[in-house]
Amino acid sequence: MIRALWTASSGMNAQQTNIDIISNNLANVNTAGFKKARAQFQDLLYQTLRAAGSVTAQGNMNPTGLQVGHGARLISTSKSYAQGDLVQTGNALDLMIEGDGFFQLLLPDGTIGYTRDGNFKLDGEGRVVNNEGYLLQPEIWVPDNATDIIIGSDGTISIKIAGDENPQEIGMIEIARFLNPEGLVNIGRNIVKPSNASGDAQYGTPGLDGFGLLTQGFLEMSNVKVVEEMVNMIVAQRAYEINSKAIQAADEMLQTANNLRR
Repeated sequence: MIRALWTASSGMNAQQTNIDIISNNLANVNTAGFKKARAQFQDLLYQTLRAAGSVTAQGNMNPTGLQVGHGARLISTSKSYAQGDLVQTGNALDLMIEGDGFFQLLLPDGTIGYTRDGNFKLDGEGRVVNNEGYLLQPEIWVPDNATDIIIGSDGTISIKIAGDENPQEIGMIEIARFLNPEGLVNIGRNIVKPSNASGDAQYGTPGLDGFGLLTQGFLEMSNVKVVEEMVNMIVAQRAYEINSKAIQAADEMLQTANNLRR
């Protein structure tokens, strides 16, 4: 019964963290480029009271063993990089990657961060930046006399200048991808960074060699499905509740044992 108290408490702790993960998914349902997370659980150690295949005093072999587990724990969170819903904005600097890939951003510490959020703008010097002011890499500079910005599905950036009918190419957007994107580390602000688990970034041209295509004037929204997360929340809540019931049952059994008299 004492074992049951600790076993059930481990289940409650795991489900509490599961609710935290689901809550973060729901909080970011309208965050551009956000990818939902999913909790993954693992059972804990087992106490073997009788080994399977052991021989009894009569010489018989036990066909099954007797093991008692010690609960569960949260082992990891996995990200789903399924494509999110698209939203048409009409903004020339709003970009969406259809398929595999990440935009590259120059962070304040000089390192490169990666994002699926394609909501870009121009800073005071005409450079393409994200909402935090981080420069898109490779750096793109748009001259003051540009009247229109045209971005092709292959990342080619062209501008139109007043009095000139032919667009002028000013740069190219290069995107990155990873062998194991679930190994990327989230640092907030819609940005992830590579780790040993994700592998090194592979750079390429949109639309070639398995890289996704760019779509101008659209944004990729969160891939969180509200109904799905609500169902997950109900399941986690019920699992938490039933573990609390197990603690209550073990407590009542201990109370009964304590009240035994000769």
